[in-house]
Amino acid sequence: MQEVDLTIIGGGLVGASIAWGLARSGVKPLVLDGSDLDLRASRANFALVWVQGKGLHAPHYALWSAASANRWPGMAAALLQDSGVDVGLVQEGGFTFALSDEELTAMRADMEYIAIETAGRAPNFEILDGAETKSRVPHLGSEVVGSVYSVADGHVNALRLFHALHIAMDRKGVSYRPNHKVELVDPVADGFILKGEGFSILSRKIVLAAGLDNERLAPMVGLACPLKRSKGQVLVTEKCKPFLSCLSPTIRQTDEGGIMIGDSEETDTTSIAASSDISAVLASRAIRIFPALAGLNLVRSWTGFRVKTADGVPIYDQSERYPGAFLVACHSGVTLAANHSLVVAPQIAASRLDDDLSAFSAGRFHAQQTA
Repeated sequence: MQEVDLTIIGGGLVGASIAWGLARSGVKPLVLDGSDLDLRASRANFALVWVQGKGLHAPHYALWSAASANRWPGMAAALLQDSGVDVGLVQEGGFTFALSDEELTAMRADMEYIAIETAGRAPNFEILDGAETKSRVPHLGSEVVGSVYSVADGHVNALRLFHALHIAMDRKGVSYRPNHKVELVDPVADGFILKGEGFSILSRKIVLAAGLDNERLAPMVGLACPLKRSKGQVLVTEKCKPFLSCLSPTIRQTDEGGIMIGDSEETDTTSIAASSDISAVLASRAIRIFPALAGLNLVRSWTGFRVKTADGVPIYDQSERYPGAFLVACHSGVTLAANHSLVVAPQIAASRLDDDLSAFSAGRFHAQQTA
């Protein structure tokens, strides 16, 4: 049986960010990953570094997201140094567009409530009416009645980010093994035995970063990871010359020219197949916001299941029964990547999560049930 000091179960954006961060802290973990046909959230991400609107009724999450966005320039620079890959980080602010007065009123209420709950420490935002929005954003449709703007928001190139993390991992001495799905985690006196098809590994510490599979693995080490089903769909147009000078959470133009469109959620299906009905709704709303999109061809469409906890807030946990076991689960794997690599990974290397992360423990669900 192979023996290692630390194993990360899951090699997606979350697992890779932590693995790279651990390597930068002097720990060279083993990363066990699944296969290409697994339900992998990382392959369906929208690549936003997004703060606006996050953390309603969860101020610790709002501030955690803002802190990660602030750390992103440092992370991008470090990744460039370690991998030679520029991930295309742009943080020039973002707009959330409203197509009705009711939408704009609801968005205003949410943003104002987040500001109150965080005692004004959340990033600044502006509520813009239709005329103000159109003065800042060219090519907008006549149905846009206003928007929310926050200077904190940005995006990266999704494919280059994932590529950069894996190159940096490899150069820092991380061992990565795909097609190694962990079927069983067995706690023993000197660590954890990880078993899967054709392998058995003794690891002194483990990090569960397996996305949707965390829900299955967590109870094996005395933890919990309650998730809710959340399927999203993304459309991509043919490449065109840059004309979207702004960023929004549902429409973005990549640095390679394609337009990404996505704003759907299905909670009643296990199918990974894309839906033509949802594609039509996504395309229709995007064209109402930017009519010029009607002249572009769609070239790709895909779906993915978000790693969304029961309340939408990330989980960071360390097992009380088996202290060498850690768990990380979140939806915003891109936004929070800087926190995961620069903050969480060093804490795992030191064998203890800081008290600042206690609010993110899955124990909150038990507390809610008994309240």
